[in-house]
Amino acid sequence: MPFGAHDGGLGRVGSGQTTVSRQQADGTTKGPAVSEPTQITFRSDVTVELVKASASDADVVFAARVSTGGERSLDDVGVDATGSAGLIKYLARERHGSPFEHAVMTFYVQAPIFVWREHMRHRIASYNEESGRYRVLQPTFYVPGPERNLVQTGKTGHYEFVPGTPEQQRLVDTEIRKSCTQAYEAYLAMLEAGVAREVARMVLPVTIYSSAYVTMNARALMNFLSLRLKSEDSHFPSYPQREIELVAERYETEFARLMPLTHAAFVENGRVAP
Repeated sequence: MPFGAHDGGLGRVGSGQTTVSRQQADGTTKGPAVSEPTQITFRSDVTVELVKASASDADVVFAARVSTGGERSLDDVGVDATGSAGLIKYLARERHGSPFEHAVMTFYVQAPIFVWREHMRHRIASYNEESGRYRVLQPTFYVPGPERNLVQTGKTGHYEFVPGTPEQQRLVDTEIRKSCTQAYEAYLAMLEAGVAREVARMVLPVTIYSSAYVTMNARALMNFLSLRLKSEDSHFPSYPQREIELVAERYETEFARLMPLTHAAFVENGRVAP
């Protein structure tokens, strides 16, 4: 279920495009597959698509019941788990987590590099990401939208973000667009000069988008959500960066749809991962 259009591989446009043209004096272009002109896309969102899933509340039930029922637990495979809501709540509350590991989801995600650096701190997921060594990276960059709070107030560990002034918003927007455009021009110049992709990419900022497949089981996903999504009903409050929270919100939408009883137990238990 897509939450952002691919738009020809560049993702949904957030805030417009800029044309970058790199040519030699005779008007020709050299280097590895760099088209003319190049459209730089600026976005203020992320893309999250559920690619495939083997995930249902029934997966939790049969995995849990094998401990007491052995082969009889096979009768619970694929059945309606509504009558087992109490069991799922018990497992979540008492933090018997392993039955939740038998439900698995794979997502396709497009997000800025700085989001991926936070995302990959979660080593309980499996990742396969596009490579800047093996392809020319698409010129898609993140720029905060007008709704993004810009100013941090308060001390470390007890702070909040508030909206910036119109002047600050214009400064952030202008400088990010200018920096990204200059960086991508330099990237193209190096590629056209025959520099290897793995070297040329060093000039690119962490605002550039990358894409990856992310596979997590339900237990790992609940851990991710407990840390990367701010919620008033969390037993342990978390204060994630807004951009990774956008990813978490979309993960949770799919999780709640696929496993409504498990999701309800997670929320009821203060959003603590079992």
